[in-house]
Amino acid sequence: MVFNITSFALIFTTAAIGISETSYLIKKRIAAEKPVCPIGEGCDAVLKSRYNRMFFGVHNDIAGMIFYIAIAALAALIVLEAYFVLRLVLLMEFLLVAASLMSAAFLYIQWRMLKAWCFWCVMSAATIGLMDLIISFQVFI
Repeated sequence: MVFNITSFALIFTTAAIGISETSYLIKKRIAAEKPVCPIGEGCDAVLKSRYNRMFFGVHNDIAGMIFYIAIAALAALIVLEAYFVLRLVLLMEFLLVAASLMSAAFLYIQWRMLKAWCFWCVMSAATIGLMDLIISFQVFI
């Protein structure tokens, strides 16, 4: 099976954006500083809510960082044409589906439960959505 390397290079680049987003949030959380919220004022409320640790006590920003690093590593291996490319693509697709479901859950929590929006959380959901689009259209390219 032949894959379009450009698609996976784009996914790698998008993952780098996600890594920068989560790095910023981790840095602000560790420094106990409020993150800059370019649009709206709900970032601090969302990031300090009881929903900021959804994975066995691990902060969501750390889980996001692990996800983005994993996606970047998978994309790099695919671009480098590792021997087991098909398995890597399937693993990437699985991780993207799981991340999309979590992003949808986080957006729902912000909308219905917290009634506050975090710019960085919405950007992360958009980043994952962009990755979904790229991998979905990979079949047609």
